[in-house]
Amino acid sequence: MAASLREPPFISSASSSTCDTDDEGVRGTCEDASLCKRFAVSVGYWHDPYIQHLVRLTKERKAPEINRGYFARVHGVNQLLKAFLRKTECHCQVLNLGAGMDTTFWKLKDEDLLPSKYFEVDFPMIVTRKLHNIKNKPLLSKPIVELHSEDMLHMDGHTLDSKRYAIIGADLRDLSELEEKLKKCNMNTQLPTLLITECVLVYMTPEQSANLLKWASNTFETAMLINYEQVNMGDRFGQIMIENLRRRQCDLAGVETCKSLESQKERLLANGWETACAVNMMELYSRLPRAEVSRIESLEFLDEMELLEQLMQHYCLCWATRGGQELGLKEISC
Repeated sequence: MAASLREPPFISSASSSTCDTDDEGVRGTCEDASLCKRFAVSVGYWHDPYIQHLVRLTKERKAPEINRGYFARVHGVNQLLKAFLRKTECHCQVLNLGAGMDTTFWKLKDEDLLPSKYFEVDFPMIVTRKLHNIKNKPLLSKPIVELHSEDMLHMDGHTLDSKRYAIIGADLRDLSELEEKLKKCNMNTQLPTLLITECVLVYMTPEQSANLLKWASNTFETAMLINYEQVNMGDRFGQIMIENLRRRQCDLAGVETCKSLESQKERLLANGWETACAVNMMELYSRLPRAEVSRIESLEFLDEMELLEQLMQHYCLCWATRGGQELGLKEISC
């Protein structure tokens, strides 16, 4: 019997944990990214009817180059994600690591492109906030309940587990805990698996991110990784970005792996991935459909194109594959 909305569809149990104060700056970047996406959606850069139920609209106007940057980021990640879903005919699972207030699960359901199961992982404090919103916003909770075939969904302070969607509070640097929690939520290592990391690896030490990448390549026989983060950080503009974040108590612990597109690809190949590709976001922006570019560029006047170019040249989209030759995973491109 399907879960009913008339009765509380979630089983709640009290749970508490202490969060490391050293990670406060990193958690703050989740808030920043969420506010930027919410603002860009409000201006009309892309359609997302769910983000308003997870993120407040800031009074502070975001600069046009920031909005265009987020548009390119969302477009690029979505393009690779949907290519993977189509190659696998949705017989796969997605692990969004460091998902924050992401709304992809609900948008994929609307497009009839849901994988067999969609997992999200983030710091317990962030997950608790997201679960509170899901529990209290019918537009978010109803689609989860509709897909669930049991009477009750399992939910505690830092976890939600349902048939098609799971949210887990965990530290990505603790791989034994991460794997244990994912398996409790029925992660299937035999299924083709897509892992998404957006501005996540750069906040780990190179050793910690290498361990996560190795774990992913060793755990799933057929897999793809999408990674979005900084690049070209050795120049003056990159140094200013680093200094600005440090002033906010946010250290880019893994910045040495973000020297170039080559260093980004080398890291993936060195940690068990068979293919690796990378483009800076300005290159990706130049490849966007012309009609879409015209539409978004008409939304706001951009005074200095140079600033956009500088910013976009310091972020990149990387993707890697392992196995999946019969599915054509190696053919996926941005």
